[in-house]
Amino acid sequence: MISRCIEVQENSKLVISNRKVELNADNDVLVEVNYSGVCGSDMPRIFNGGAHYYPIILGHEFSAKVIKIGKNVKNIKENDRITCAPLVPCLKCDVCEKGNYSLCSNYTFIGSRIPGSNSNILSIPESSCVKLPNKVSMLQGAFFEPITVGLHPILIAGGCKDKNVIVIGAGTIGLLTLQAAVALGALTVTVFDIDQEKLALAKKLGATHTFNSLVNSDLEKFLNLKTIASEQLIIEMAGSPSAFELVLNIAAPRAEVFLVGTLHKDLSLGYKTYEKILRKELKIQGSWMNYSKAFPGKEWDIAAELFSNNQIDIDSLIEGIFEPSSFVDRIHSLPINQATGKIILKWPNF
Repeated sequence: MISRCIEVQENSKLVISNRKVELNADNDVLVEVNYSGVCGSDMPRIFNGGAHYYPIILGHEFSAKVIKIGKNVKNIKENDRITCAPLVPCLKCDVCEKGNYSLCSNYTFIGSRIPGSNSNILSIPESSCVKLPNKVSMLQGAFFEPITVGLHPILIAGGCKDKNVIVIGAGTIGLLTLQAAVALGALTVTVFDIDQEKLALAKKLGATHTFNSLVNSDLEKFLNLKTIASEQLIIEMAGSPSAFELVLNIAAPRAEVFLVGTLHKDLSLGYKTYEKILRKELKIQGSWMNYSKAFPGKEWDIAAELFSNNQIDIDSLIEGIFEPSSFVDRIHSLPINQATGKIILKWPNF
């Protein structure tokens, strides 16, 4: 079978090409991709030489229809509508046996280590297929992977009901996490960012409070909000040294802090800033990917419920939906024309 694909041939160069695709294994399925979202983690692979190899076919946030199944596939059938859980853990190591699939070191990953959804037909393991409920659209299906990144720390924290949730960073995942926290019963949801337009959108999507972290008066207003000075669940998603320092400055005593954003610069803390971790007795934990037992985990079940109940607005998060040639042009333009929202590739076979 011939697949149309968009390859990153070399650093900063995308091309549309054809490739032959077949089932990779007896427990694989062939899927026809509908929508494929661009993730921030794709950017270093496109523009900074950060891919494992070139040429590479990226894409791990997607929805698709199953068109062929391997002989050992049991729970997926042709014409099923699916979203993809792109991690392929080994299922044999100690951490996998404990259900900590996100921490597997013997994994592969669809869209970074093996071909992804910037190909209109691809072979993926049955275990990566998450059936979409009837009420969930294919476009919503392309947002399961990013929303589960935000649900993962919420689940590790034992939920967010009656907690004061603080989201640092109003990118796509931050805004999805904000909406999930509201839907899951957070007492308040506060969003920090440096972009006033993103903060306005956060307010529209249900944030109780929004603050610009570059504005001193905003920080003062936040610190004077006594109503949210306890039961804090802080989720850092900006992935910058200044955002981490902000967390330490705004956190109330014994706040729960989850670090989701990936740093691309060295972090250096003065001893007075570091001391805040001790003096406030902060609980700081990393959060990596979005999986739990039984694979792919409760994160994905909750995502299905939220989308089925129309509790998540994705339309406000999308910059545009592009067919292949215009998608390539838009990606090439990113260094001088940054994305204002989620960029979506739509394969025209649907």
